[in-house]
Amino acid sequence: MSQTREKLEEMGFRILDAVRTELLLSMRFMAPALNSLGFKMDLATSYAGTDAAYIRFNPGFLLQTYVERPRIMNRMYVHMLVHCLFRHMFTAQEREDPELWDLCCDIAAESVVDSMTYDVIARPHSSFREYWYERLEGEVRVLTAEKIYAWFLQRDRDYSVEEALRREFTVDDHSFWQRLEDEEQDRQPPKTPPGAPPAAPPNKSGEDGNQDAPDGPRNLKRVRPKEDEWEKNAKQIEADLEIMGKERSEESGSLSRILRFESRKRTDYREFLQRFSILREEAGVDLDSFDYGFYCYGMELYGNMPLIEENEFREIRKVESLVIALDTSASCQKVLVQQFLSETADLLAGIGSFFKKTQIHIIECDDQVQNDRLITDPAQLLEYAQQFEVKGGYGTDFRPVFNYIEDLRARGELEDLKGLMYFTDGFGIYPDKPTDYDTAFVFWRDEELDDTGVPDWAIRLFITPEGLEIKERPGGEN
Repeated sequence: MSQTREKLEEMGFRILDAVRTELLLSMRFMAPALNSLGFKMDLATSYAGTDAAYIRFNPGFLLQTYVERPRIMNRMYVHMLVHCLFRHMFTAQEREDPELWDLCCDIAAESVVDSMTYDVIARPHSSFREYWYERLEGEVRVLTAEKIYAWFLQRDRDYSVEEALRREFTVDDHSFWQRLEDEEQDRQPPKTPPGAPPAAPPNKSGEDGNQDAPDGPRNLKRVRPKEDEWEKNAKQIEADLEIMGKERSEESGSLSRILRFESRKRTDYREFLQRFSILREEAGVDLDSFDYGFYCYGMELYGNMPLIEENEFREIRKVESLVIALDTSASCQKVLVQQFLSETADLLAGIGSFFKKTQIHIIECDDQVQNDRLITDPAQLLEYAQQFEVKGGYGTDFRPVFNYIEDLRARGELEDLKGLMYFTDGFGIYPDKPTDYDTAFVFWRDEELDDTGVPDWAIRLFITPEGLEIKERPGGEN
């Protein structure tokens, strides 16, 4: 019996190794991902699936599929790699409807695989599949599992349609994702009865005592030995695809675009604006540093003589110098610029308002600087937003704004500049020379934008319609 099992396991290993080799020869950029999954025979499944550490397979299914439909075997392998690259299994437990989440993950993964043009995974698409891709891309735009899941939840559920979608898009066994969650729960420290000594810390070495887990302490919610590795794999593949060039990377379909979309760091807009503020002393009572102990002791000892008085100066963080450039070309919509400016005005007022000598320059521009409005109070910025009109109509060249800023600084009209926020649709000529202040290009509708032309030294901000949430994708080391 044990010999039979060993032969079946060896056969499965050889099949998967052959598939991996074939994929590697065609898709060399996927090497980090292909090398991150081991193989394990698991008779608990009738086909195959992954837990982000292994491809767990039923040997009978593997042999039949590989002999009869080898490209389907290749596609399944890539499908599982896509699940891992986007870490679908690590967020499954956060979803209220796990079955719907499984479906959305499969649709997202298949959309990536179907967009690739490699012969080793090519297959014709059904009209049903094409219809759903077209519908989702029209309403969701970027087919990530999170966006598709939210789209389904916002509509009246039709379970018969969802079942048809499962039959069309289900490829692998997601039951191992549940096992991953169960193992996660097992790693949680047991509850200690009152009066009992604290429980010993959990083993950090990973499954079966191996050393898969990263070094150093981790939050209990992230005791997942492979999650960090797959995040690194995704970043490496994204970088490799950018290096390959446009023609070669087009073969990878939507993978590069979605990896770039997912890698954007989500940041609160208020938190982002804080980087343009500075800490300085200002006249005013600083109650936070006032020591009431000495004050009360002096009043008690001498009757009317405190031993300490409040500080006459306090340290406060406010905005002193900032430039906001607005692309007024016809492609930028008035309402979007107004929303951006109004939200910025409200948040700047909440940061602690302005110093007495605050300078905020609002520069209107297209292929040249059209207007420069000096703002010294948040109310002025809000008033400007309400009266803003799109005046341009020409192409966009970002360089004149940077030249204009340097002229202002040379004349001493713009001192201690902290940063520039350039609101634009992204289509224009970017400067080559890096700035000695923070430069952020602010875009609308991040899912539609090809931001590859933005210089590496600049910051990319992507504003979403939901209350101006910021998605920050740094370029270079920013």
